Amino acid sequence: FILAFTPAAIIGFTLNVGAYSSEIFRASILSIPKGQWEAAYSIGMKKSQAMRRIILPQAMRVSLPPLGNSFISLVKDTSLAATITVTEMFQKSQQIVAATYEPLWLYIEVAFIYLLFSTVLSFGQSMLERRYNRTVAK
Repeated sequence: FILAFTPAAIIGFTLNVGAYSSEIFRASILSIPKGQWEAAYSIGMKKSQAMRRIILPQAMRVSLPPLGNSFISLVKDTSLAATITVTEMFQKSQQIVAATYEPLWLYIEVAFIYLLFSTVLSFGQSMLERRYNRTVAK
């Protein structure tokens, strides 16, 4: 099952996920206490240095869970591309079912593939969170 995307699907998914991701980054940066900024300025850091060395590492720790969830959601939402005639996994399985008349096993296989993708991405997200929490907490 190869996912082939049209420019309309790519643009649509990019705009949708981009809007949510930018809001996640904005909220995570704003969640860092003002004292962190002030501490960075008090030791002579410029705004860009403070952002790179102090604020962004802490903001990434806050933003990883929602960003990971957004990415996993994007993988699942690719099935919506069928509404603009992009042949994706579920639509391809419907075409095969129409020829073979065996829907149950094919739909179970597609569900298993989505489950596999989601599980692998979820596991990767939790590993990344654990690693990042360990690094930032020191």
